[in-house]
Amino acid sequence: MTLNARFDPLHLRSRAQPATPWEERQDRLQRLRQLLLRHRNDIAAAINTDFGNRSQHETQFLEVFISLQAIDHALAHGKHWMQPQVRPTAIWFKPGGNRLLPQPLGVIGIVTPWNYPLLLTIGPLACALAAGNLAMIKLSENTPAFGELFERLIRQSFSDDEITVVNGGVDVAREFCALAFDHLIFTGSTAVGREVMRIASERLTPVTLELGGKSPAIIAADADFKHAVARIVSGKLLNAGQTCIAPDYVLLPSGREAEFIAAARVVVARMYPELNDERLAVDDYTSIVNERHFTRLQELIDDAREHGATIEQLTTHAPHPSTRLLPPMVLTQIAPDARILQEEIFGPLLPLVTYENLDEAIAFVNARPRPLALYVFAKSETAIDQVLLQTVAGGVTVNDTLLHIAQENLPFGGVGASGMGAYHGEEGFRRFSHMKPVFTQSRFNVMRWFNPPYGRLFSLLMKFLIR
Repeated sequence: MTLNARFDPLHLRSRAQPATPWEERQDRLQRLRQLLLRHRNDIAAAINTDFGNRSQHETQFLEVFISLQAIDHALAHGKHWMQPQVRPTAIWFKPGGNRLLPQPLGVIGIVTPWNYPLLLTIGPLACALAAGNLAMIKLSENTPAFGELFERLIRQSFSDDEITVVNGGVDVAREFCALAFDHLIFTGSTAVGREVMRIASERLTPVTLELGGKSPAIIAADADFKHAVARIVSGKLLNAGQTCIAPDYVLLPSGREAEFIAAARVVVARMYPELNDERLAVDDYTSIVNERHFTRLQELIDDAREHGATIEQLTTHAPHPSTRLLPPMVLTQIAPDARILQEEIFGPLLPLVTYENLDEAIAFVNARPRPLALYVFAKSETAIDQVLLQTVAGGVTVNDTLLHIAQENLPFGGVGASGMGAYHGEEGFRRFSHMKPVFTQSRFNVMRWFNPPYGRLFSLLMKFLIR
């Protein structure tokens, strides 16, 4: 079946039923919730198959739990979000009234990446369904086991004119992005995001792009240093660094690199004790998703070494190409033109960049494309505020990492090269709604005073209004 044949039933239903009552939205969200609850172990097993090794505990926490939180938040608040919003009316147009009427856009296209295939499907899908839309989902070819399972589960729980899932490679993705969606949301790399936007522009399809980039973690001079190291390492090593908002590099006070590395080794030994054995796979430590990405990360290491960097292994474990297990490493003394300081890493490699004062650290961040996430560790509110006010990033977590993405009451999105548009919670509902402005005229109004023939009364009114 062609993609157009998959798309047409969704499009036709969206036009035949432009207003979706809350009861129908609620039913779809509840069916999605039951799908996750009934099949969460199957989903975790499929994702584990795709990665070669991906902790089931990690999948249950980072993908299933947070996805359920998004659905529950939409179920709790969606009916309220649907209510028209009264807006003030300028005095000359009273007693008429203004309101915004939220309406479904229609059919939402969702392009999902491989690193969190469930979470980054359910997050936008929950928002789209809460807003009364239908959805068509393109899953990543890099997670075929999950893709086959999720397509089957959606078919079992939803009709073809409610939600449809497609799998396939780059050619399918291009054809998908060219469909006449009412809104398209893409999560992935900046390079692919440019191509998605180019294709969508042919139909003037509005896009939300959730991209990536190099998300810094700044350790201020007064920070609780051991806490900062522990939280940065923890955030970096979830999913073996294959997280769009993982700390990409660390800015820390000059002279504290050895202290960071020593503390990081303690943290890794505590979280992943098996990484100090020569096992081909470690239950709680995720493998790199495929050979291409494993090779790319090794090339980043080799390039950094050729540029004079020192590579510090945090465990005794060696890389295992056969299982794509890449142990965590810290890099120091890195040349500015090394690839690892230019490209998004997306793996368990952590560069350390030193600074002499906080102004220098902020300048380093601001000299580069705006990041998807930024992390600042400090005790001083003055230092925290300085970083918050003088940098621009998609989102920030203070004195921890990653957690801003799990807040349904905060929007999630990028800025500049790290993306455009945001979703989650109410912002996601509005992203996938048309907030239709409506002015309702009162029977008694002054508009007749502004009709021709224009005479003395009109001139007096204009003189009063334009002054």
